[in-house]
Amino acid sequence: MSALMEAVRAGRTAEVVGLLDGLTDTERRAFLPELKDLRKELRTAPWGHPSRHAYPTLHATGAACETGAAASVSWIAGSDMRWSQSSAALLIHVLGDRDASWLADVTHRLAGRPASAGVSYELMAGLVRLSGCPVPTTETYVQAWVAHTGQLWQRGDTLFDRLRRDPHLAELMAALFETNDVAGPMEWSSAENLDGWVDAIARLTVEGALDRKRTVDACVARLLRGGSTVDHRAFLRVLKGLALNREEEREHIADWLALASDAVPTVASHAQAVLGSLALDGELTPRRLTEMSDAVLFRSEKKLVRAQLVLLGKVLARDASAAAEVLPAVAVAFGHQDTEVQERALKLVERHLKKVGSPEVRAELAAAADQLVPALRARAVESLGAAPVAAAAAVHEEVLPPPPMPVRLAPAPESAVELSEEVGALLASDGDVTAFERALDGLVRHAYQDRDALVEALGPVCARLWWDSSDPDNVRVDNRFSKNHHGFNSVAESLDLLLATLRGKVHTATLHGVVQHGSRSPSCGHSPLSSAFEARIWEVAYRIRAEPLPFLLSTPSWSTGLLEPDELVDRLDTYRRLGARVSTADFAQALLRVRRTDLAAAAAAAERAAALGTAEGVRLARWLSSGEPVLPTSRRRSTGARVQLEFGELVSLQADFPAGYRELGQPTTVYGERWHCYHWNRNMQQHWLAILPELRELVAVRIVREVSTAAVDDARGAAGVLPALAESGGASGEATHLCLAYGLGARHPEDRLAAVDALLVLAARGQLDGDRLGTDLGQLVRSGAVKSSRLAESMRTAAATGANTSIWGILRHTLTALLADLDGDIKPAPARGLGDLLAVAAECAERSGARGELPHLAQTADRTGSSRLVAQARRLRSTLVAEVAA
Repeated sequence: MSALMEAVRAGRTAEVVGLLDGLTDTERRAFLPELKDLRKELRTAPWGHPSRHAYPTLHATGAACETGAAASVSWIAGSDMRWSQSSAALLIHVLGDRDASWLADVTHRLAGRPASAGVSYELMAGLVRLSGCPVPTTETYVQAWVAHTGQLWQRGDTLFDRLRRDPHLAELMAALFETNDVAGPMEWSSAENLDGWVDAIARLTVEGALDRKRTVDACVARLLRGGSTVDHRAFLRVLKGLALNREEEREHIADWLALASDAVPTVASHAQAVLGSLALDGELTPRRLTEMSDAVLFRSEKKLVRAQLVLLGKVLARDASAAAEVLPAVAVAFGHQDTEVQERALKLVERHLKKVGSPEVRAELAAAADQLVPALRARAVESLGAAPVAAAAAVHEEVLPPPPMPVRLAPAPESAVELSEEVGALLASDGDVTAFERALDGLVRHAYQDRDALVEALGPVCARLWWDSSDPDNVRVDNRFSKNHHGFNSVAESLDLLLATLRGKVHTATLHGVVQHGSRSPSCGHSPLSSAFEARIWEVAYRIRAEPLPFLLSTPSWSTGLLEPDELVDRLDTYRRLGARVSTADFAQALLRVRRTDLAAAAAAAERAAALGTAEGVRLARWLSSGEPVLPTSRRRSTGARVQLEFGELVSLQADFPAGYRELGQPTTVYGERWHCYHWNRNMQQHWLAILPELRELVAVRIVREVSTAAVDDARGAAGVLPALAESGGASGEATHLCLAYGLGARHPEDRLAAVDALLVLAARGQLDGDRLGTDLGQLVRSGAVKSSRLAESMRTAAATGANTSIWGILRHTLTALLADLDGDIKPAPARGLGDLLAVAAECAERSGARGELPHLAQTADRTGSSRLVAQARRLRSTLVAEVAA
């Protein structure tokens, strides 16, 4: 071994630098094979191994010995050395004897690497100084420049001073406004600090270090281009810091119009304020104001729309001659989705209508009134001369979005290679029920047909897994997969057991012990569901080792987990002909999945099953003949703000079922169960639903506590299971509706959207009990578990799909409970946000043509004052007692 390689392996950097000095390119290239072999060796070395101390020295040595610019850059930016790089100063030193053109090539190649490569800014900037090349303006270089320059690490120095001294300020600042993801460091240095980017850029334009016009133009162009919310916020602060004068604002009128129309709300609000100031000073023509209004009044943000209506009102008050041109723009808001905005626009048109003398404009306004909701339309008939509403047109027909349809499972992969690819994808993504069940059945089939071919095909997949190691000191696979394990928290963990079994990493005694005695997972509210899932996996693993199954009986026919009875009978018949012994857990799961709600199909399949003459055939026939699944008795419990459910025993799941499945039919209780459990992976919930595809209530009652955290504890993602719950089968009862109620009051928008999706699915399938859901929501709002404002957002979203009748049917029960509390002198806590809920109810009632009395509404509507609560109560009362115009 050469002296250089000995020094590299020992990590003696100073010695390596001395040995490299004076070597020719040919002599340096001669060391590359050994350096590359060492690099390969270190890649496989365990983390913390002493040999890894050679990485920084190897990093610098390889960069110096690579004589091509592209090869040197590839070495420097190698992902395997990203966390053990040599210093920028050392790399600049070992590369410093190269000619300027070579260094310039390396510099720009490094700057062209993605930011994730982690190339040091000090290295790139040092090479720029060393080579004298033009500064790169790539995304990676500019992001690194912003992060580095913004660090306040020089005592007595400021960001402004550092920028002013930068020889490449003009080029980099121009690139700054065109680069993505630079706002984070800019925000950190500007948020609570005058020496931030906002202040520095403004001062640089004042001193003339930056051209002001170019800076203003670049900042406006950056906002027009769009991007992340953080980018918008940062560059808007820069624009405000530049404090544009009136002449500069006039030069960008077209840009302000575009921003007010399409930008994010914060930027649009600023553009709207600038245009409003120009309009009130008479520097914005009515045509431009109309163009602006046409765009802003179509936006969904009520704050922007209201501000625009206020602006139009001020303009009309100052200039009566603009009414003929401006009022048609106001009428654009007649079609806004928010009826409160419609009412504001109608009031504005009514107030200034007398200033319009043109019959054509008046006719245009009257025609626009067709977009108003019925209650406002009736008012516009008198004030604007709009056409009366025809009785036929007033009849509302609800059209709900079509519910998603279950998908047929494709057969298991035919080749072991194809199966291994699907297993690899599952391990990486923790896939859905369809992907998992196909892969599971495929593993069982191929293990039965040709185990050796399957193991060989799975080799590359298993090589990346933690347990497939040749080092016995680092991995104790059998101990991990023992009866003391903490259960499967993901699909990947269950596949780990099956693959490790195929590769011979788990002892047969371990598998048999868990099958006989069950796992010892910590008990919690979800344990019956996880135990049933795990029981089948462990028994399948044991049978793969001891007595392979030809295929699984329990593989579902549909993506929901449902199994067609004829298919199960055909599978049992194949088992009979092959003389195969049925897996107890697999058959139990098949029974729970088989469709029993189609009584005719179940009866026909029962007759075929009985004719098989096997114990399993007789058991299946008896199960199919028992009728549709029934639910246990239920009882409500309140624990603090939460409302929860308890179920009694379900006797049908006790007899003739293995131990791992009997828990599904045992009583559930709110007390005495540990809710802080290891089931942190919510992706498993869809697999729990597939265990009981015709008894979703048994799943819902065990997850209602977790779903409630979305509303009570502001947990994120806790309501994500609701669409799958709605798409599952069986009765949609008390537990399902209680889960849905919590989801509709969730803290995070994505959880509320999931709940709305579930609500629409149940409604489209005819399984939504509006009375029950409305009563549940009233109880939860009163207890404080659900906030009225959050519920109003969910209901508004659902109503926007056209489900006005369904939403009104829910809210009429919710409001009855909440309004009853307002009869007293003390204002209850749920009253906060109740005005928003009344507004949604009034809108749904207007659009659906609802009529009749709502208990306790009159008392609220008769209150004095003009608060939102009282105003919306009066609006709802007017709608419910109104007669349809003829």
